[in-house]
Parts: sequence; structure tokens; C-alpha cells
Amino acid sequence: MTVPYVRYDHDTEAAPVTVERREGPYGEVVLRRRGGGDGAAGAVYEIIANGCFLMDTSDGRSERLLVDAALAALPADRPDPAVLIGGLGVGFSLAHAAAEPRWGRVTVVEREGAVIDWHRTGPFAAISAGALADPRTELLHTDLVTHLRTTDDGGTSHALKAVGEYDALCLDIDNGPGWTVTEDNGGLYSPTGLAACRARLTPGGVLAVWSAQPSAEFEKALRNAGFDRVGTEEITVARGVPDVVHLGVKAA
Repeated sequence: MTVPYVRYDHDTEAAPVTVERREGPYGEVVLRRRGGGDGAAGAVYEIIANGCFLMDTSDGRSERLLVDAALAALPADRPDPAVLIGGLGVGFSLAHAAAEPRWGRVTVVEREGAVIDWHRTGPFAAISAGALADPRTELLHTDLVTHLRTTDDGGTSHALKAVGEYDALCLDIDNGPGWTVTEDNGGLYSPTGLAACRARLTPGGVLAVWSAQPSAEFEKALRNAGFDRVGTEEITVARGVPDVVHLGVKAA
């Protein structure tokens, strides 16, 4: 389901400014700026895909929780765990993972070339530049669903990916299992998609999925897909239901 973009600005705040608009293979992607005049300090940048608000730079607590919750669910003595971050977004999850020395390898998958460009040479570089320069970080320009279901990484230098290579999957490509940016993304939360996620995890590995609202139905889907220790962690937001991270662990 795609929901039209709705602003949550204060009434006194000026209308958002479109910084860039691109048409790509998955539809329209827009970068907008709120406040901060011409983009100076104080500006908030937001990503809208196909008319659906995805995320902005105003907070980042729930994106950081996505990474922290996955790491906390791993055995404390697991050496140099590898994490896959699905969705580069504004860079909060990637930056937070790279700031944690316990992660041995950080792979981030992003299908939108525009989003990657906004990190390389645009305003999101302020968040992610250090993480992208970290030797543990690998950025893959490919579709996450395709990457999880195959051993082909989309033609990057690492031509073959092994099944069971990640200790944690931290996925944030939609507003939740029932609120996807494109219809194809819905397959990620299906029994087939969750089986693909489970196959890419090492024994004891963790699947963490960001969502804009809790879903008892998705918790049930995780259990049906063979995940243990299924649970949900919440982050209170200014209005509405809390953001959440759904968790499931592959049996060791």
C-alpha cells in the first residue's frame, strides 16, 4: 500500500523545497528540504518515493535502534559479526553501525542511484561520509529483495555471495510490512521472502525489520517462517503510534 506524502511541519514553518526529483526504474524519488533557508544549518532533509514519505534527518532514534537491537540479540561472544543494512535511507543506520567497533563487516544495499548520489555528493554526506569511508563498509547498488533471494550481488566486485553469510539483517526499505513503497517489496515479508532472509543468516543470526507501526500479523509470520525469540521493540514518536523494530532469531 502506498500512502500519499503528508507533511508534519509546524504551521509556522515554510513549505518544503524540492531539492531534486528523479525518475528511476522503481518510480519517482524526491529529495526535499525543510527549514534552514538555502540549506544551511538547521535544515531537515527528507526522502519521498512514489509519493510516500520514507524518512528524514530530524531524528534517527528508531533507525539506530534497528542496529542496536540486532546486535544485542546476537551472542555476546560472536567474533566480528557481519551486518547487512537494507536501505541506505538518510544514513542513520549505516553511520550507527560503522560507529560500533564490534561489527566486523557492514554491507548496505540501496537500489536507488539518486539516494546513493545524495550520500556521495549531497546533503546526506554529513551523516554517512565517515561510514562509507570505513574499510569494513561495502555499498551495493542493487535491489534488496533480489540480493537476498540470489547469490549474485548485482555485478559488483564481490561476484558471489555465500548463503548464510550475515549475522544480522537490518531491513528498512518500506514504512513496514503492510506499507510498502512499491508492490514488489511486499514479497520480502511473504513466507518466501522471510525464508530467503533466514537462509542468508548464520545460525543464531538476527532479522530486524523497521516499521512505522506494530504488527501482530508480522510477528506471527516470523514465527511461521521458523524464527525464534520473536519480539517487537518500540520507539515513542511525537504523534501517532510508535515506530517499532520487529525481531526474529534463526535457531543456532
